[in-house]
Amino acid sequence: MRDYPVAENLSLVRAGGRLDLTFNRPDRRNALTHRMMDEIGAVLAVVRDDPDVRVVVLRGAGGNFCAGGDLDAMADLPPAPPAGAPDPLVAPYRAYGDVLAALNCLPQAVVAVVEGAAVGGGLGMACCSDVVIARADAKFGMPEPRVGFIPSQIVPFVVRRIGEGQARRLAVTGRVIDGRAGRDIGLVHHCCDDDAALETALARVLADILACEPAALATVKRLVLSVNDEPDVAVMDDAADSLAALLRQPAARAGIGAFMAKRRPPWAG
Repeated sequence: MRDYPVAENLSLVRAGGRLDLTFNRPDRRNALTHRMMDEIGAVLAVVRDDPDVRVVVLRGAGGNFCAGGDLDAMADLPPAPPAGAPDPLVAPYRAYGDVLAALNCLPQAVVAVVEGAAVGGGLGMACCSDVVIARADAKFGMPEPRVGFIPSQIVPFVVRRIGEGQARRLAVTGRVIDGRAGRDIGLVHHCCDDDAALETALARVLADILACEPAALATVKRLVLSVNDEPDVAVMDDAADSLAALLRQPAARAGIGAFMAKRRPPWAG
């Protein structure tokens, strides 16, 4: 079992192959600070290489997923730099993007369970998840332009998730949409009316994920992500090589044997 860093703004719970990563600033609706993003990045760096974790569940404490950047932290700015000097604000905000990229590319499955606000950075983390389960009354959006700034680092992940047209609409209106509208635009996969339905949907999704062989899951996720950046021929070449390599592993032989015998494969418990 890997040692995970102590995080002031996160709650980590491990059970079996599941890691619950809960944003834990409920008094601030789990709004993000630079320190909190650094903590998330440090945890993800350990998760990535932890073979005992097969799925990461993202949640927020206190009834909200994540209300974006903490406005109090944004108001406490360092002095503006002299003309021609780099702005000290740029590097820490750019680091947000590196954390989102790490989340997006985790070899494990990532499930976001969204209640309450998921705006700005919260929307970005939902868009970096493989499956989004949300209450119907959850709130998604990019309202930052209404306050005079922008949702900078989440933009590529939002556009890839919901498409340029929907992203442009949310960006230029600043509108916040609910879980049903999120489902309509492809952001939300499971829209739930109450907490009981939310937990039922989560249990079913986790059962599906844990029925998949971990290396096969990581490989197919990597291939899906590569379609954004690689020519089709390169993706198909990679997929053929990956399939051959997996078929030669004991896990595939065990899985095929279990399927033929109508029994559960060894990784499914």
